[in-house]
Amino acid sequence: MLKRHLIALLLFFAVLPAAIAQNYSFKLAKLKYNGGGDWYANKTSLPNLISFCNQNLDMNIAPDEAVVEVGSPELFSYPFVHMTGHGNVVFSDAEALNLRNYLTSGGFLHIDDNYGMDKYIREEMKKVFPEYEFVELPFDHPIYRQKFTFTNGLPKVHEHDNKPPQGFGIIHEGRLVCFYSYETDLGNGWEDQEIYNDPEPIRQQALRMGANIVTYALTQVL
Repeated sequence: MLKRHLIALLLFFAVLPAAIAQNYSFKLAKLKYNGGGDWYANKTSLPNLISFCNQNLDMNIAPDEAVVEVGSPELFSYPFVHMTGHGNVVFSDAEALNLRNYLTSGGFLHIDDNYGMDKYIREEMKKVFPEYEFVELPFDHPIYRQKFTFTNGLPKVHEHDNKPPQGFGIIHEGRLVCFYSYETDLGNGWEDQEIYNDPEPIRQQALRMGANIVTYALTQVL
């Protein structure tokens, strides 16, 4: 346990030199993956979520997201990595191992199904953690009770298949290392309002839930 927390601290402080140079505490990243899926979707979502966190939670996150490849050693420079898309996802064995090492060393991955990636990401995450399954988190899980409280779990942003939104997790040695938001489209809710013309209350719910995820992820690192 002590070794795990030490590695987590080293992971977090690895981002500090570059961040301090710009007077920011840390930076968030979007995950770039192979397989043809649009990893680059929702171009305004992370910057808007970062702005929301900085304004409402007094965080000091760099305003621009980074882009990091699954197999890159740079992955370890970010305490929080966001993954999205609509289609196919493929991890090589080396990429799966790199992602596993990142997550078991204190990193955190948020996967947001932008509709259509579910069957692919479940298969690829089995390469990363063959010993684990995604488990649905109960509504009283701390991720739903950070600064903002969601008594019924994830908010619904966009409708696709008339299914309720679900939040799944991968838990390694008692720590939630990956949170998977399904049938909600959180990232779409973080986008600029004019892109989808979502009502502002829905956008605010999406941003608040996103802020909860970031906050919870950082408590897992620290």
